[in-house]
Amino acid sequence: MDEKTGELLTAPALAQRVGWAADLVSAMVADLMAGHWNVADVDVLAAGEDAGGRKLPSNAWMALRRLGWTVAAPAKVNDRIVRMAQEQAGRALRSAKWRADLTAGVLTSWPADPGRRTPEEWDAVREAVPGGQWLASSVIKSRTRQITAFVKKHGRLPGDVFEAEDEPRTARMLLLSACDGQQATIERAGEPGCALLRLQLPTRPAPQSYKDWAWVACPITLPPTIPANAVLHLPTLRPHGSRVRADLAYTHPVPKTTRTGHTIALGVDWGLNTLLSAGAARLHTDGRITALAGGAMFRAAGVLAKQHRLRRLSERLHAKADQYQRLTAGREQHALAVRHTTLREEIRHVCDRRSNLNEALAWAAARWAIDQAIAAGATVIYVEDLRSMEAVGMGRTMNTRMSQAVRGQIVDRMRHLAAESGIAVATVPPRDTSRHCPHCLAVLRHRKAPDRPTTPGWKWALCPGCGYQGDRDQGAWKRIAARGLTHQARTAVDRTTGALAIRSVVDTLEACAVITPAPKTRRDRSKTGPTRHTPTRPTPRRRRTPSPTSRHRPVGQRPEGHAHTDRPRLPRAARRHQDVTTISTPTTAGHRPHGATLGAGFHLHAHATPPRWEHIPESDTTPDSGPLS
Repeated sequence: MDEKTGELLTAPALAQRVGWAADLVSAMVADLMAGHWNVADVDVLAAGEDAGGRKLPSNAWMALRRLGWTVAAPAKVNDRIVRMAQEQAGRALRSAKWRADLTAGVLTSWPADPGRRTPEEWDAVREAVPGGQWLASSVIKSRTRQITAFVKKHGRLPGDVFEAEDEPRTARMLLLSACDGQQATIERAGEPGCALLRLQLPTRPAPQSYKDWAWVACPITLPPTIPANAVLHLPTLRPHGSRVRADLAYTHPVPKTTRTGHTIALGVDWGLNTLLSAGAARLHTDGRITALAGGAMFRAAGVLAKQHRLRRLSERLHAKADQYQRLTAGREQHALAVRHTTLREEIRHVCDRRSNLNEALAWAAARWAIDQAIAAGATVIYVEDLRSMEAVGMGRTMNTRMSQAVRGQIVDRMRHLAAESGIAVATVPPRDTSRHCPHCLAVLRHRKAPDRPTTPGWKWALCPGCGYQGDRDQGAWKRIAARGLTHQARTAVDRTTGALAIRSVVDTLEACAVITPAPKTRRDRSKTGPTRHTPTRPTPRRRRTPSPTSRHRPVGQRPEGHAHTDRPRLPRAARRHQDVTTISTPTTAGHRPHGATLGAGFHLHAHATPPRWEHIPESDTTPDSGPLS
């Protein structure tokens, strides 16, 4: 509602006003990025000190003002609108520092063959990159490929990341967190689950005076995931079509996580069709480690299939767009220029669909893992660190499926959700988690299936030492949980992100990372005396058993017998393989049924209608009627 006029604004009208304000902020952000997208300014901002040696504030907009980096507003705006532009530009410039250092390290130790570094070249690049000792090799390789593409296009190495990359695209959004009460306020409304956001928005595209700004009250329905005692913070507004999306931040107390002292841990292993395999393990006081249950699996075959179809569609659209680009040669008057523009919009739409699908999959998988940990009473989750794994050498299909995995997003969401429950999330080295037996650490033999023990494969694992056998992923999560519990004293905390990680494996500790098999609970069935005779009467075959008759039906009916009976349900044998979900009888010429199964109808492939146990009126039934249903 517009508080000045009392007018009720529709969702499209509100989105239009937010869009006008976002356009003003985006224009100022673009000017700031264009003037300071260079090595010198980024280094000054990242150094954390101004010219007088004073420490820069943590807020980006205050740091930019301390350095004197101002911007001219394109219209009549208040100072809080300029703050939002400086905050957004300052965050982008601060985040560029890490990419600049990484690119400088890769350029300093540029290898002779960018496609294949030698061990000495790998050591050199890790020494040149800050924190390169623990940096994933996939990050260095991706930066190398980016520089290689620049060399192929320009015939020389770039000077820095600011030459290799263009200025980042400015997002249309309003960072209300950089404002104070003179621009925006938020408070809980009278009803539970509701909040009221008040902010100043322009009433025209290019406001010429402060009269063109008005306070607008926006009620927000809070999702049920926000606790009632949470403190709400000013959100980030993003215009999206005819609606406005609010990224609302809130603060509430959560249990504190610990680095060590865990006795129950959840091990999580990555897979393909089975995206996640997880199970809990307990560390006993005597040092033994036992599995609490058989484990669980998170399958996402349908989502991955949808993702694969979108990827193939995106590849075809990119190929057509590249062909249009070659034909038009950048000429806007060309006949194919309009079609090329339309195709680029379709590519963006498909990319958004893929991003949304990955986001939904990441949240669903992370939520499932946290639920497993809560149910098992675990205080820590140990996950394989597969950041350096690349999808190469496993065939076209397998490489594609591996490259589409959203492992990084799942771990990030897992850390976020686990923090609310006081559960720590730590990564462990993936070395030999699927190769060694979880019970004796012997090298496993992998076969195609449990009923094909001589056919090489990867799904089923057999241990030649202790005789253990099981699913490959199920054995892997046991190894991950045991490794995390034995190495928890070596868990390191990242100073920047606070993430927990076990970065190396110690052989002496690894020798103790074994799962003790559960003792067998079956009673002793060894022969100690004569077998007691139990009088039994063998059941005759179904064809030889006389079927019941009644006054309604002189001749009984098979295979299920007459429905008019005093029995509450058919015997177990008569119900076997007779449900509606049973496969119907094939019509192929080569079909050979197994014959009549004892007490189970004509044969195993029969599809019979389930019986209905109600009284059938005499007028509705004749001796010549068909089967009952």
